[in-house]
Amino acid sequence: VHFIDGILNAQRYRDEILRPIVVPFIHDHHLMLQHDNTRPHISRIWTRFLEAENIPVLAWPASPDMSPIEHVLALDRRLRQRVPLPANIQQLHTAIEEEWTNIPQATINNLINSM
Repeated sequence: VHFIDGILNAQRYRDEILRPIVVPFIHDHHLMLQHDNTRPHISRIWTRFLEAENIPVLAWPASPDMSPIEHVLALDRRLRQRVPLPANIQQLHTAIEEEWTNIPQATINNLINSM
């Protein structure tokens, strides 16, 4: 989990997330990248960067229900069920990290295998 303060545009996405975090991880583990089609993810700067870095991209499914990450990212539901609710940004970050860590690997594997 990586947190960003402020607005995420294509350049920040490339410089603060893709280049230092995602690209090395993908290359080290021979993975593919899946993303939604939000503006930072489909901008020219971003798509050129992925091509230059030889990052394979998994096509976004026609239905969000078919995307494993959409099921995993149902964190908002689990966060709203926490008692007490996070009262500030630091508590929210901690809660998100805890919920992310608590997702069983078997759940992730099942979602991937269902594609």
